[in-house]
Amino acid sequence: MAERLQKIISQAGLASRREAEIMITAGRVKVNGKVCTELGVKADPNKDKISVDGKPIKSEKLVYILLNKPRGVVTSLRDPEGRRTVTSLLTDVTERVYPVGRLDYNTEGLLLLTNDGELTHALTHPSHEIAKTYHAKVLGHPADAKIDKLRSGLRLEDGMTAPAHVHILSYDREKDQTLVEITIHEGRNRQVRRMFDVIGHPVRNLKRVKMAFLTLAGLGRGQYRLLESQEIGALKALADKK
Repeated sequence: MAERLQKIISQAGLASRREAEIMITAGRVKVNGKVCTELGVKADPNKDKISVDGKPIKSEKLVYILLNKPRGVVTSLRDPEGRRTVTSLLTDVTERVYPVGRLDYNTEGLLLLTNDGELTHALTHPSHEIAKTYHAKVLGHPADAKIDKLRSGLRLEDGMTAPAHVHILSYDREKDQTLVEITIHEGRNRQVRRMFDVIGHPVRNLKRVKMAFLTLAGLGRGQYRLLESQEIGALKALADKK
């Protein structure tokens, strides 16, 4: 069945749909030996010969992985500084997978990886408002008024944040640290850390514990598992809502 080129490239696990569009307009994609730069072109992956950068597209088995990312690991496929990457932890995964969103170097916890470019694009698009829950250990004991600022939204250098769900879980008087649970649905760079900086309580440790309905139950640091079929179906249903 004929489909748009960017969808075919995405489903082959080479890139997200947006990245595939860039490949096409840059003249990196050929269909039956001819360079194609138009985004509306369709092809049949079972009949047409499609290549990216001269390499034929091969359909790959789609895999969906839930990883408990440790601190000190980079959320990328490679790192010029030679630091450990999340994909280096996937010792028995042969498919080339990509992170769904990012966790910064010093943030640990739940990270999805897949070669399903369509799902990646959907889950990371702001319109789908996929909830992400973090446990943040912050310096000091935030007053109620400051927590209310997180709940109502506050201004960062890249604009106002959407309202967050925030609960104080505990306070360690000896260390003068508070454990706070915060749920957001945006995906800005280092957003949670920047939000707590604004209210004057910098984050000392940050862990993502939930994404949509997925949790880290049963997974130790650095461990991972394949998603079950019903979990994949539920994620796709979330992605199709808007």
